[in-house]
Amino acid sequence: MTSPVTVGATVTLRPGREKSAMAGHPWLYRGAIRTVEGEPAAGDIVCVRAHDGRFLAIADYSPHSQIALRALSWRDEPLDEGWWRARLSEALARRAPFHAASEAGALDAYRLIHAESDYLPGLIVDRYGDHFALQALTAGMERRKPLLAQLLGEIWEPAGIYDRSDAPIRRLEGLPTARGLLWGEEPPARIPIQENMSARLVDMRGGQKTGDYLDQRDNRFLLYDWLASMPEPETLRMLDVCCYSGGFTLAALAAGLRNIALVDSGEAALALARANIAHCGAPEGGLDFRRQDAFDALAEAQERGERYDVIVLDPPRFTSNKSQIPRATRGYKELNRRAFLSLKPGGLLLTCSCSGAIDARLFQQVVFGALVDAGRQAQILRPLSAGADHPIALTFPQGAYLKGLLLRVE
Repeated sequence: MTSPVTVGATVTLRPGREKSAMAGHPWLYRGAIRTVEGEPAAGDIVCVRAHDGRFLAIADYSPHSQIALRALSWRDEPLDEGWWRARLSEALARRAPFHAASEAGALDAYRLIHAESDYLPGLIVDRYGDHFALQALTAGMERRKPLLAQLLGEIWEPAGIYDRSDAPIRRLEGLPTARGLLWGEEPPARIPIQENMSARLVDMRGGQKTGDYLDQRDNRFLLYDWLASMPEPETLRMLDVCCYSGGFTLAALAAGLRNIALVDSGEAALALARANIAHCGAPEGGLDFRRQDAFDALAEAQERGERYDVIVLDPPRFTSNKSQIPRATRGYKELNRRAFLSLKPGGLLLTCSCSGAIDARLFQQVVFGALVDAGRQAQILRPLSAGADHPIALTFPQGAYLKGLLLRVE
């Protein structure tokens, strides 16, 4: 398979820059480095030491990214095949409740490995039915894809493991886009999955992220639970903005809603949403599919005087770094302001941000500003985040990228 990894280079940090590594944070930025002994290439494993020679970590080295080091272990140990097998097995074992739900037939799509928060920086693995999607976001994980796929195949025995290493963030690592079969069988064009209250189809080979937004599963179920408890849900009117494959719409349909407008800027997304609605046997009567920009759709609804009982805002990431935060917050504020103006009194707004550079507190402040500008009142019914298959390591707060609010608007 592979020989034990020998650390061939040592990176020494500047004085005072070892604190985050000593606290267990996996990232070290280029500016923290004082010297590099040896000539490590992209993805090489290096030894990280403090300025006084103290051992700190074994880490992946990236010469292109501002995050030059990502810690894999805080012990001075060989990262051989057994180490990688153990680390993968530990991450899979943490999903025991999800494995049990799968055995019971209630759920067969969830995250198996969540990068830094599962102590495997840069590695994402998602399960869709009998197939896995693997996403390598760093140079180190890119180099180890064959090993990782083979070990996952041996440990879990899925039907196949497909490479979805096509996230834009790979450009910061100097890596090109990569897709294709890594292990086992090629996945079908659309994989049927079961998610609690509804069945759905996933485009693992070409869909967004690794094929679906698994991080919104709990929030879809929350919306279903809330709507199903309301009197006469079939009379409610909903607007699903940035609907993608229709996950929130399917939850609303399962709760009894019938009048729903689905908005997305992508034709492929709307086609997949239509296929999902047909797949679960829901009638299309009362459904309105709109290929539109999110801002334009809300502006048009306002101009027409349309008012909704429920609006879902699940836009794509508006920023990936701190320098873009002002522009992103303006966008979130305007999107939410328009949504507030299009809601009936007593209506529900489920609003989200997946921009990691914007934390939950800032997002709530932005939504508050939109509320004030719209001249409305609202109550927070529930703060939103990703599910337990997307854990957040306490040493890595950046893992809390998804945040949101379920609001009742007066």
